[in-house]
Formats: sequence, C-alpha cells, structure tokens
Amino acid sequence: MKNISIFNRFKKPVPNPQTMERAELISGNNSFSPWSGDAYSLDIYRGGVDAIARNCGKLKGSHVISYADHKKVEGDCRINQLLQVSPNPYMTAYDFLYKMVTHYYLYNNAFAYLQKDDRGQLLGVYPMGANHVDFMTDPTGEMYCKFLFNNGKDVILPYADIIHLRRNFNQNDLLGDPNTAIMDTLELAHAQSEGMVTSIQSSANIRGIMKHTGILSDEKLKESRKTFMENYLQMSNNGGVVMVDDKIEYTPINQAPVNIDTDQIQAIKTKVYNYLGISESIVNSSYNEDQFSAFYESTLEPIALQLSLEFTRKVFNDREQTFGNSICFESGRLIFSSNATKVNMIKELVPLGLLSINQALEILNLPSIPDGDKRLQTLNMVDADKANQYQLNEKESIKP
Repeated sequence: MKNISIFNRFKKPVPNPQTMERAELISGNNSFSPWSGDAYSLDIYRGGVDAIARNCGKLKGSHVISYADHKKVEGDCRINQLLQVSPNPYMTAYDFLYKMVTHYYLYNNAFAYLQKDDRGQLLGVYPMGANHVDFMTDPTGEMYCKFLFNNGKDVILPYADIIHLRRNFNQNDLLGDPNTAIMDTLELAHAQSEGMVTSIQSSANIRGIMKHTGILSDEKLKESRKTFMENYLQMSNNGGVVMVDDKIEYTPINQAPVNIDTDQIQAIKTKVYNYLGISESIVNSSYNEDQFSAFYESTLEPIALQLSLEFTRKVFNDREQTFGNSICFESGRLIFSSNATKVNMIKELVPLGLLSINQALEILNLPSIPDGDKRLQTLNMVDADKANQYQLNEKESIKP
C-alpha cells in the first residue's frame, strides 16, 4: 500500500528558505511555542475548554454575497460544503472547530492552513498543531510561517494562507500572550487534588501499632504481623475482639476522616471559569435561557466574529471582498430558547411579514413544507406610503 503523507497536501512553491530571514517585529519576538503548562490535564480547565469547544463546534460557516441593496444570497456551494461538512478528508466541520477552539484556549493561538489550487480556489482547511512556529519574510517582504511538528518534519507556508486566531492579544505584534496569568491557580488546583489523594491513602494505610516486648529478627516481625492481620484484622473476625498475650502490645490508631474543603475547591473553579469567560452552569449543562444567552454574547459570539473576519480576509482577495464576498460563522441561538420565547417571537414577527412560514418552523425545530417560503402579514398592517395616500384621499373626499 502506498504511504500517503498529509504533508504532501501542504507542498506549495515558496522562496528558497536560504533567502528568508526572521521577521522583524516591534515586540522583538518572532516565534511561537505552545505554553509549557499542562493545563489540559486538569479536569477543571479541560471541562471549561470542552464546554466552549463543544458549543463552538455547532457554529455554521457560510459563504455569503452581500449586495448594495443589503440583500444577501448564499455563495459558492463548494465552499459551504467545506465549511459546514468536511473541511478536509480527516475530520468533520465540528471536529475542525472543536480542535481550533481547544488550541485557542490552551495556547491563546490557533493555526489552520487554507489549501488552495493554482487559481486561488479553496480546496481544504487543516488545523496546524505544531510544536513551534517561526515567522519569516522573503526578500519581497511577504511573511511566511515555518511549522515544526512532533515527528520532526517542518513546512513553510505563506501567512496569507494561514488562519490565525489569537486570544489575550496584547504584548506581541502577531501572537496572543501565554496563559501564565492562570498558572498559580492551576498549580494550586493540582496541589489540592494531589493532597486529597495522599490524605485518603495515608488514612487507609496505618490503623494500628503492634509492639513485641522481646527482640525478633526482621523476618520474624513480618511473619508475626502477617499472622496478626490474618487472625484479627479481617472481615471474618465478626466478634471484634483481639486476644494477645504479654509478648505483644497492640495500640489502635483512630484517624479522623479526611475533610474536603468544598469552599476552597469552589473558589478555584470560579477563578478558572472566570478566566475562560464561562460559568459553572455552562460546564455542567444546567444553564437556563438567560445564562446561555450571556454565554453566547460574551464567549461564543466573539469567537464566531474572529472566525468570520479571518476566513473572509484569507479566503477572498481584496477585489472579491469589494464585491461583497464574505465568510460568516453563526449559530441558531433560538434553539436554546424556551418554547414560550419561540412562540412569542413567532406571534410578534409573523404578522409583520418578517418571517416566512419555513423560518417560523425552523425556529420550532420542525421540518419545512412546500411553498413555505412565502410570508404572511396581517391586514392591520399597511405600507407607510399607502397609509399617507389613504389619508390624503380621505381628506379629499370630505371637502365641502
């Protein structure tokens, strides 16, 4: 069987690396390495990141063409298929967004490569989980990224073909700052978890001290201990009585149970969740409509906006953008609303002609119907221009 490497898909003519040099940035740093802190191994941090990534995975990317009259139409179905179903042969659109958002919160930088043909048409999108990234420029000043991967291979790709999402974008000109601000809290969470395990284990290890009045060898001591435990410290000793002679002294140790400081655990959770911009109700899926709405507006929507802007400027050139081509990532927020909210919205908007029949059915998670794209409107509503004309005709009719 022929060995097909994913790196073959990234091969693209680039200038000779010998002619390139490190990009000169105002901040002075021109490379990226993932944060060394293993935050993802902590259940609190992983649970928070997973909650955000799961919900971001539901975002729907679409190619949209906007016209001067504010009319928007669906664009290239091939691009929509890549964004909504399968961005590359190895993952679904949900997997792609989940991975990108996970990198976004673990490293505050997430990279993806836009594979294009010779005409600049989009062929695929691949997340880039690299060990190290160097920013370089060629003699013309165009910027490139040199990705170094776990297997030791590297690839140089134009930055114009790289989707780059940044979080905590402050000190560096190109990169988001690392997660050092939460490092102390994560270390405290790890120490707390380790301390609880150690305390529980130690409380179960030693339950008493057995002392021999005579002098015995180490081998005899181990044998005596084993015999004592088999005779008296087993579940079969229903009487609960230990009989010893004057050669042995046994002193039981009554250890207090380990008390878990729930307030401290909750305080650490709150600090981590605040850093990620979520609440505990989002993590354990106990949120109500208002809580999810706040989560969408404060966390999901900014990520959707970043994705929309970055994909738009990297997928389409300036001329294509001028003609209204854009990529939009959005989510059906109403699917998380209560049925009462959905019904009230339909009751208010349908009479105004703002929703079609199929749009109303979609809000209720119901299938569309034939000829359902028509809009209904109550007769109590009238065009403002016609209303003015009607009033003028009325005035003319009542003149003496």
